[in-house]
Amino acid sequence: MSAISDIQRLVECESPTEDLAACHAVIDLAVEISNQVLPSSAEKIIKNNRPIFWWGAKEPKILLLCHLDTVWPKASFQPTWQVDGDIATGPGVFDMKAGFIQALYSLAGISNAQDNVALVATTDEETGSISSKDLIIKLAKASQAVLVFEASVDGKVKTGRKGTAMYQITVTGKASHAGLEPEKGINATTELAKLVMQIAALENPKFGTTAVPTVMQSGTTTNTVPALAKLDVDVRSFTLDELNRIDSSIRSLSSDIATVEVSGGINRKPLEESSTKELYEKFEKVASALGLPPIGCASVGGASDGNIAAEAGAKVLDGLGAIGTGAHAPNESIKISTIEPRIKLTTAFINELLK
Repeated sequence: MSAISDIQRLVECESPTEDLAACHAVIDLAVEISNQVLPSSAEKIIKNNRPIFWWGAKEPKILLLCHLDTVWPKASFQPTWQVDGDIATGPGVFDMKAGFIQALYSLAGISNAQDNVALVATTDEETGSISSKDLIIKLAKASQAVLVFEASVDGKVKTGRKGTAMYQITVTGKASHAGLEPEKGINATTELAKLVMQIAALENPKFGTTAVPTVMQSGTTTNTVPALAKLDVDVRSFTLDELNRIDSSIRSLSSDIATVEVSGGINRKPLEESSTKELYEKFEKVASALGLPPIGCASVGGASDGNIAAEAGAKVLDGLGAIGTGAHAPNESIKISTIEPRIKLTTAFINELLK
């Protein structure tokens, strides 16, 4: 039994978010691993038809927050797990199965953990935590600290994250024959194209605000004026004011000749440094006491469940997980030699928070 072998077991149990059976399997495996590492039993709970790993206190002072779903369809990596020197690769190894194992092994070094700490791992984080959001909010509101074991940034913890908003724009026009009488139709594709340029123009680099049209679908046949077109939009910013500005702008989109409908909205508010400053300063003090150089911190564009916890009013520190690279990329990997030192550091940090 070792942290590296347990990371391998989790990685080889592939768990794309959309595959509910696979998510059940990875939670079952996580429970099995936990029961071999920790003195008290873990369990699988179900929230809104999604499996969640739970170990420890039901009303924790400190919440360790993870997820075990990945963005990777099965068989995306061949082989699924591979080690080359100090580098291990595999689907979800960096984001964030190694982080879960680091959190789990950190608890093994804390004598009173089960009465004061909970380790919770969800299976819908990669698609917005729709099913687990209410549980995260409830736990975060009652916790003194929420520690998120998402992947680090070259070893640095994450003290800021952009908030996110997701939209789908639907344009309804009118079909007609594209060759015989196109003038009798209303072209949903061209009307949506006009909106695409308006949406892209909403970005604001000053605040890291992006408004990215992503998936577009339109039309039925090559000789028919399209009657329906749809567009997905990904919006991110470090400030809530910016998210609200874009939300208002997207909801006001219109066409002179077609019907425009907007669904979606703000999904996760930004994780701002006001929520992370106190825990980060304590973390650096613990690192210094262990004789380590400064860990460092970073703000990043991706959102996590740390955003949800901060929105609930919790003190949060994110990015406590693996050192590696390639989240959501073909080179996703971790640096094996860093696993044990990070476990030692987070063990000391949790112990300090429990004093």
